[in-house]
Amino acid sequence: MIEEKELIFVAEQLNISKNQVKNTIKLLEGGNTVPFIARYRKEKTGNLNETEILGIKDYLQYFLELNERKETVLKTIKEQGKLTDELEERIKNTLSKAELEDIYLPFKPKRRTKATRGKEMGLEPLADAILRGDGLSIEDMAEAYLDEKKGVDTIDKAIEFAGYILAEYFSENAELRGKVRALFKEKGRIKVKVAKDFEEKRTKYEMYYDFCESVSDIPSHRILAIRRGEREKVLRSKIDVDVDTAFNLVYPLFFSESHVFFQYLKEWLYYSLKRLVFPSIELETRLELKKRADLEAIDVFAKNLENLLLMPPAGNIPVLGVDPGFRTGCKIVAVNETGKFMYGTTIYPTKPREDFETSRKVSLDIIERFGLKVVVIGNGTASKETRDFFKSIVPDGVRVVVVSEAGASVYSASKVAIEEFPDLDVTMRGAISIARRFQDPLSELVKIEPKAIGVGQYQHDVNQTLLKKKLDSVVVSVVNRVGVDLNTASFHLLKYISGINERVAREIVNFRNNNGMFKTRHELLSIPNLGPKTFEQSAGFLRIRNGSEILDSTGIHPESYWIVDRIAEKLKVGKEELVGNGKLLESLAHDIFVEGAGEFTLNDVLKELINPGRDPRSDFEFFDFNDGVNDIDDIEEGMVLNGVVTNVTRFGVFVDLGVHQDGLVHISEISNDFVKNIEDFVSVGQRVRVNVIKVDRELSRISLSMKAVEKRSPLSNNKKKGLKRFKERKGKKEVLINKLIERFGNN
Repeated sequence: MIEEKELIFVAEQLNISKNQVKNTIKLLEGGNTVPFIARYRKEKTGNLNETEILGIKDYLQYFLELNERKETVLKTIKEQGKLTDELEERIKNTLSKAELEDIYLPFKPKRRTKATRGKEMGLEPLADAILRGDGLSIEDMAEAYLDEKKGVDTIDKAIEFAGYILAEYFSENAELRGKVRALFKEKGRIKVKVAKDFEEKRTKYEMYYDFCESVSDIPSHRILAIRRGEREKVLRSKIDVDVDTAFNLVYPLFFSESHVFFQYLKEWLYYSLKRLVFPSIELETRLELKKRADLEAIDVFAKNLENLLLMPPAGNIPVLGVDPGFRTGCKIVAVNETGKFMYGTTIYPTKPREDFETSRKVSLDIIERFGLKVVVIGNGTASKETRDFFKSIVPDGVRVVVVSEAGASVYSASKVAIEEFPDLDVTMRGAISIARRFQDPLSELVKIEPKAIGVGQYQHDVNQTLLKKKLDSVVVSVVNRVGVDLNTASFHLLKYISGINERVAREIVNFRNNNGMFKTRHELLSIPNLGPKTFEQSAGFLRIRNGSEILDSTGIHPESYWIVDRIAEKLKVGKEELVGNGKLLESLAHDIFVEGAGEFTLNDVLKELINPGRDPRSDFEFFDFNDGVNDIDDIEEGMVLNGVVTNVTRFGVFVDLGVHQDGLVHISEISNDFVKNIEDFVSVGQRVRVNVIKVDRELSRISLSMKAVEKRSPLSNNKKKGLKRFKERKGKKEVLINKLIERFGNN
């Protein structure tokens, strides 16, 4: 358990109460998962959301590591015989890893330096005397330390090495380092120049050829771009801080202007700053900027992934999945309404073979034979040409759509895909993945390594461990938010459910295969390796349709079924009559409450009764690209085109126009309203209309504008809520939920 001062610090940082932090930490240490705590332990946390709980979890880990490091530092200094009560108190009270390392620096074993050599020459007392201002002449003081045996053969040499000792002493002062560190963060400027070999060349880093921006203001995407440019030898950069400003800030820590040896001390403090402190703090600042940029980029990736996973499912529709191609042809597969692979083959409707007639006959035969309703085409190479072909041949009532195939190739060659379809070709597996992600994006995308989906900002440049941790937590969050059908979910989906690992997920599927469909959630307790704790953590997120217990089809946890029983008793009805019966629930009297049930839990139970097993994903809508626009050569400035957002970054939005080259809507072209956070205006998967403002065919760049086609309406004032959220409907059930919550809240 972390200490009291640390609890207070976390509470202040997250703007929540100390008790919320304390109770949440107890739940985490008790083996409870974040989704479970957020959904079913609201009374204990004070209704904290997943983001706040994850924040507490991260701080808990930080302070556990910090306290472990403190023990090592205290032990090392104590062994040196230099641990004073004051020093021990400073170490124990710090809440910062950086400050701890500053305090430890003078005691840390170090390599040989000129200061080390000076101390070996016996000059440390001279350096101390100079700093105290003991004499009137440094030369006279230095003469007493001449000793040829120790290598001090001249007065100048004694004075010089005494200076090295002082410089190191200055550089190891924790307060000085803290002030310089703050100066780098607040006043430092990143200066970037182009490398000589690229001065006359056009590259994607052109805007950084002569660039300067403050450390405090530079956004994450520019930090990562500059670092990538340096790695590719196109750019070089440094962080510039005025040394005079630094000197004036720190010299009072050691001496005053009236000091008898002020000029000498000034010279060596400047030396210490420029040669010892600045390089060290610049490296620290660069690493801090990189860490900040990583976290922001990872957050962007995580938000994009979340929106992608929450893409609306088309549902149980039999489809023809198509992995388009030119030379190798188009792999086509028939997938039934449950996602089962039925049949697959290859057709060649595109260049170079252009076998239209055979492709038409084969495709129509498969569509008719399996009763397919939609042709789903991946948005890779030849997608527009393939779409045009199918649109020209499909019968009335069959739709043609293009979907993102991001990650499909990774899946098709993965162990998971080989296990599912050991006898199929790699590209055939890809076509199946494309078909299934139309039916239910979440169920299919969980099979792919999250970072392979490609909706990030410089995702290959950021800390890969942090990236994986964050993206995995997003998948877990979304899967548990949506919930899964216990009788149809694959083990790939089940393993992300709260409390369930891959081993238990496979056991669930095996049990289902051997014993038939689950009839109640409590049957889970018959599964090997699934004990009471796992059941507690997972049960509320698992749904059973048409089982013997109607509440198993809802998000109500089995531990709260008694609440429903009490409500049913009060209304003198069976609980079966409560589920989905908003009209009946509205008859609850104003003063009704369930003794022993917390307010948050009771409200959640009511929501689930009114709208059982509600899917948080929005309704599916068909979409199509513009006809006749197949590659970048077909695009001209001034065109207004349909597009799908494929990636959201801090600097803009990438939009798929169906031409194999995404266009960019810069942040300045998002909206006529002020845009601070792009994700408040647009999200991955959103359908948009864009105006083409520039086409650079040499660099394959398409510049787009959303605000150029934005229509002013009363809705634009609400745009901060997000275009996607704005489309969501508030039905009668949601109004009823709010009414009931208001009633219970008043009690």
